[in-house]
Amino acid sequence: MQPDQITIDRLAINGGEPVRTEPFPNWPVFDDREERLLLEVLRSGKWGELTGDKVTTFASRFAAYQGAKYGICVPNGTMAIQLGLKALGVGPGDEVITTPYTFVATASAALLLGAKPVFVDVKADTCNLDPERLEAAITPKTKVIVPVHIGGQPVDMDGVLAVAKKHNLRVLEDACQAWGAEWSGTRVGALGDLGCFSFQAGKNINAGEGGIVITNDPELAELCWSLHNVGRVRGGEWYQHEILGWNFRMTEWQGAVLLAQLDRLPEQEPVRERAARYLDTALETIDGVEPIAVDPRVTRHAHHLYPIRYDRSRFGGKTRDEFLEAFKAEGISCASAGYVPLTSSPAIHKTIAEMFGRDSLAQLDTCPVADEVSRDVFWLTQMALLGDQQALDDTVTAIRKIQAAWS
Repeated sequence: MQPDQITIDRLAINGGEPVRTEPFPNWPVFDDREERLLLEVLRSGKWGELTGDKVTTFASRFAAYQGAKYGICVPNGTMAIQLGLKALGVGPGDEVITTPYTFVATASAALLLGAKPVFVDVKADTCNLDPERLEAAITPKTKVIVPVHIGGQPVDMDGVLAVAKKHNLRVLEDACQAWGAEWSGTRVGALGDLGCFSFQAGKNINAGEGGIVITNDPELAELCWSLHNVGRVRGGEWYQHEILGWNFRMTEWQGAVLLAQLDRLPEQEPVRERAARYLDTALETIDGVEPIAVDPRVTRHAHHLYPIRYDRSRFGGKTRDEFLEAFKAEGISCASAGYVPLTSSPAIHKTIAEMFGRDSLAQLDTCPVADEVSRDVFWLTQMALLGDQQALDDTVTAIRKIQAAWS
């Protein structure tokens, strides 16, 4: 179908034929590798981290994959962030600087430790935290900076680490969407004091749930291990609890699945990369949609998401959300509006007001770029990036069809 042949009554949302009727690839991807490892766990009778070897093997392999010496697995990415913040000394009354354009866990992990999240606006071109705004947010209560590598694109870690060093602050990387990503040749998670990753059901490495904290610091590694294992110490007695900790241990079932998923990741990475490059080129020919910029210092992108900036003026004034409704009607099911900024989250507002007073809510009005991004950017999920060439072509065609109908 040629764009000049398209009229608004032919949009699928108005009863026309959709561009795509075939489904996108299923997720998760699995095969006999997961089955074999899960059967090993079942038959061993060793189903917990402290008795089996799957979790510890995965932790070691994944840490090495990210360029770190140590890894401590936990049940999910939220716990990974909370564990990391606790290990870095975050407690009641402290402040943790992060981005508002992220999943709620980045901020809730701090709040659950009694600390206040302080939000720094994002860069309009990359949607990642803007290091140039960090210093203005630092106070005597600031303890940790938490940059988030959104969609698999690393934050400007040169800028973040320079500010942290200048002010003697610790850095915890929220790399929950950035498996294998690199900043200037170094894998993320190994750039700060600690790095946190998620293996939740929608992630590029997936065990239904799961997470890990990685580090190159042996003392932090031991502290994280103790905190995740109810305060025990390696080589100590079963009921010897030296500090207060949580039971944040991963099961051997998760570890088994993750070993297979990690083995498969290198097979999928070039598929995601080729898809992203194809979309970069194809979208250049459509006025009104623009891929989010990638910093040239990013030497490897995880491509968990493919964010696109939408210009409503080139689509007849229709909002991004109206576009997404039409887009999905055309059979492009793997698209999302993305995050609502945490500066607008009712849960974050309520909790900050309860813990720190209503006057603290004033700082939530200081991130206009994140507000703009949340209004004008949409994501293609990894299912689009793992699709075949026809799936990619259909995605582009659907955008063209909608624009032609609304112009």
